[in-house]
Amino acid sequence: MRRILFFLSLVVLAFQARAADDVPPHDSFTMPGVTAAETRHINVYTPPGYGTSKARYPVLYMPDGGLEEDFPHVARALDEGIRKGEIQPLILVGIENTERRRDMTGPTSVASDRRIAPRVGGSAGFRAFIATKLVSEVGKRYRVDGHRGVIGESLAGLFALESLQREPKLFDTVIAISPSVWWNAGALIRDLPVAMAEGDPSPHRIYLTSADEENIAPGVEQLVRTLRSSLPRRAATIEYVPRPSAHHDTIYRESEAQALRWAYPPMDN
Repeated sequence: MRRILFFLSLVVLAFQARAADDVPPHDSFTMPGVTAAETRHINVYTPPGYGTSKARYPVLYMPDGGLEEDFPHVARALDEGIRKGEIQPLILVGIENTERRRDMTGPTSVASDRRIAPRVGGSAGFRAFIATKLVSEVGKRYRVDGHRGVIGESLAGLFALESLQREPKLFDTVIAISPSVWWNAGALIRDLPVAMAEGDPSPHRIYLTSADEENIAPGVEQLVRTLRSSLPRRAATIEYVPRPSAHHDTIYRESEAQALRWAYPPMDN
């Protein structure tokens, strides 16, 4: 009897684990990527009621957006929040990786940075793909309202923040979960506040969090302090939620629901 109960418990755990990774109904399509020879796989979640509505929706773009990457759990958290009335309806666009470390990193002068992959420093090309190709393709296929956000963790969080620095009009909302601010000896910690203070005055919403990472949490805290002290309130609304009990491999799932609720609260009726 104990063996049967043990077996049944394993079956239940396996079912729960599989259910946890189930992805809500979504669309998928392919398109040319950074180069004409590269194919990008795109996954798109649309909110409940999209098919019968004429409304237009904000779009949240996410690197690491493949079905075997982070798209399923982010789409699920978004879907659950929208159905509960905790998050405003929006469209999620997941971009599956081809060369992740190439696309998520900018140039670096640090030798150890350059050794993490055969090619690094290609974030400008990836951002150009989003800005000049993907945004227009999504606009053709879906009813969008012009508001764009980006969500990313680790190197993808670095990319999200770097985009705020390099092309501030591309995204008005940035969710950076344990961003790899150590890249290029932490240059972004210094450069992003300066760029925002001197650049585009359009308001941005920025959500940041960090885990128990010695190479990330102190840098994120320093970045938050500098942004808050150097920017006028009209330029940015900043939320920082440290999670010292979380780890680098768990913080995305632990943070996403709260981050999405903060970044996209329900619209007033």
